[in-house]
Amino acid sequence: MELNEIAYKEELCPKITMFKIYTPELVRKAKAGQFVILRAYDHSERIPMSIGHLDREEGLLTIVVMEVGMSTAEIVRMEAGEKFMDVVGPLGLPTHIKKYGTCVVIGGGVGIPPINPIARALKEEGNKVYGIIGARSRELVILEDLVKEAVDELIVTTDDGSYGMKGFVTDALQKLIDDGVKIEFVMAIGPVIMMKNVAKLTEKYDIETWVSLNPIMVDGTGMCGGCRVTVGGETKFACVDGPDFDGHKVNYDELMQRQGLYVDQEKIAYDDYLHRCKIGLRKPKKETKSQ
Repeated sequence: MELNEIAYKEELCPKITMFKIYTPELVRKAKAGQFVILRAYDHSERIPMSIGHLDREEGLLTIVVMEVGMSTAEIVRMEAGEKFMDVVGPLGLPTHIKKYGTCVVIGGGVGIPPINPIARALKEEGNKVYGIIGARSRELVILEDLVKEAVDELIVTTDDGSYGMKGFVTDALQKLIDDGVKIEFVMAIGPVIMMKNVAKLTEKYDIETWVSLNPIMVDGTGMCGGCRVTVGGETKFACVDGPDFDGHKVNYDELMQRQGLYVDQEKIAYDDYLHRCKIGLRKPKKETKSQ
């Protein structure tokens, strides 16, 4: 198997695909909470991706990709045996792992995969770890078995009640608190609004809470400034200062606003890519300057 080759591909649910990529050196060095930046082809955008699992024996990196635009659409159309042009990492600072006592890791949507290595690392330090994963409906619950292996107890929530507990991840967290579970540490990864609501809840109980942020990012080394976020009134760069930050200090409203900056441009590019796929041009043509 060659470096950056796709060893395995599986569609977990509509628009969400799991890949296992052969990157033995990266996998050997990576720690829970870090991320990678992928480039599918030589013309492709650089896309940051959370680490979903590290198979150190096989040298396989697991990532989970949601198709939301042209760049992610290119990736999910790759097949086993193909190679990524680039897989750069590990990037960012790892999650601070120590003996807290009782921890809760919370994942929503494609925020579910990265809580897996974090939960495993916390357990290795002797913590009791509860897991809460949430999705809109049963078909969108992903990697339940993998996360279940990583935690002491797993709670699944769905917005519509089609599977597990009806409600949001915050409802499950509130129930643990109401049941008398003394929680010392919470880690939340998922949609910004979910992380905001988790932090709002835990702040009332003075529970240490960290969130992993995935803002707009280009180079992953702190040079472009595209991933800047405001934490505690100060500007931080998610790629080098994070991606983990104190959940009670993040300016979530500003983050949500910045994430919507290029929605219109991305929609145009995505629609054009889908059109090219329909007429048999899988990869977009490279633009050339007029003579």
